[in-house]
Amino acid sequence: MDVKTVTSRMDIKKSQLNAKAILADLDWLHKVIQCRFQLYWNQESPYQSIHEIQPPDISSNLSPYAKIVIDQSMDFDERLIFILSLAQHVQPQLLDIFFTKNSDYNREFTEFGGVKGKIHNGFIPTGETAVFILSGNSLEHRFRVLEILDSDHFFFKKAILTLEHTEPNEPFFTGILNLSIEYLNICTHGNNHKPDYNSSFPAKLIDTNLDWSDLVVSDEVFDELEEIKDWIAHGNVLLNDWGLNKKIKPGYRALFFGPPGTGKTLTACLLGKYAKMDVYRIDLSMIVSKYIGETEKNLGKVFDQAMNKNWILFFDEADSLFGKRTQTSSSNDRFANQEVSYLLQKIEDFPGIIVLATNLKANMDDAFSRRFQNMVYFTIPDAKQREILWKNAFSNKSVLDKNVLLEEIADKYEIAGGSIINVIRYCSLKALKRNDNTIKKNDIITGIKKELLKEGKTI
Repeated sequence: MDVKTVTSRMDIKKSQLNAKAILADLDWLHKVIQCRFQLYWNQESPYQSIHEIQPPDISSNLSPYAKIVIDQSMDFDERLIFILSLAQHVQPQLLDIFFTKNSDYNREFTEFGGVKGKIHNGFIPTGETAVFILSGNSLEHRFRVLEILDSDHFFFKKAILTLEHTEPNEPFFTGILNLSIEYLNICTHGNNHKPDYNSSFPAKLIDTNLDWSDLVVSDEVFDELEEIKDWIAHGNVLLNDWGLNKKIKPGYRALFFGPPGTGKTLTACLLGKYAKMDVYRIDLSMIVSKYIGETEKNLGKVFDQAMNKNWILFFDEADSLFGKRTQTSSSNDRFANQEVSYLLQKIEDFPGIIVLATNLKANMDDAFSRRFQNMVYFTIPDAKQREILWKNAFSNKSVLDKNVLLEEIADKYEIAGGSIINVIRYCSLKALKRNDNTIKKNDIITGIKKELLKEGKTI
């Protein structure tokens, strides 16, 4: 049985376990809502309080849904808000009872809250809906719900759910009860959500099939990278067990600088592979905006998504965004400097790993440089390193013409690993076009010329 089949069966089992646990909690939610309606209108009810209706026991439940509830030690109110935010996705008809109209005014009950979607025909709960179910007319309990939906609560801090306000200056509880896409995925098929590249999330998941043995860099670079790997392996112990969290901020920031094609992006991917962390490359062209305030907003979307995720954020060509601040001679300069200050704060507060890459370190603002725990200089490989790159890069289905001496080519032409790959692509395609598998020296030299021209150089 292959790995893909095993993974698929595990996913099915997770979804089955989730379905069983969630159905039980939806039944509990249904009973609580019925009880709230009975108590609110002084109808006959077997309960004096909704809190007499205890949620199902999930202490031995193995579903991902149950694990979230248990790991966060959710109490009655928190668990009800959690399942309420999920109900609109998995059993929306359960909430149709909130379409009950106030006959006195021929309109919806204000205290039910909720909105109706543009396409979704069902009831979308808001904070007011949660308040009504949990508090009824109790102002004291209403304030308790306010604490749960506040930014200091683990719901917000761990990006589990939030109140999404679509209109400014509306009351706080009118915000839509928004379960994050990540936790929606965990609660359904049991897997973490990997966001797709889009205008709201201008970052792309990147990885590599290569290994550390494929990275050809100097010993000094490897030594610097070992320090980052040490943080990945022991950072939590250093902060928590050794108690340095009072003096050291969580997170790690590294700057990779050096010419293009020297291994900066590959190294970021290899670090992710080593740490079993997803690496997201930030598309700076979609973040930087000519409109005042938009750059901060765009970057904020990335950090909001990345918060509490096991991600490495990789900012390529970072000097275009994190470059030197200018003298405040105009209003545009002042706003540009505000953006830099905002970015500094975001990077410093991010608890995960951030890697910034730039071709020219001199373009980076000194204020950023002071905030890096590690600065790694990726140089153009020397002749011996270039020879290794040439030898490792060719397909094992190709053969070198007898006049191709890689040691001589490596010694004569000073180009980076990325350029070497481009040359090999070029001369390999030429061989295939000839219905041949022999790599010709003339094709290699032509490919090298093309690469040097990109840099404004000639042979």
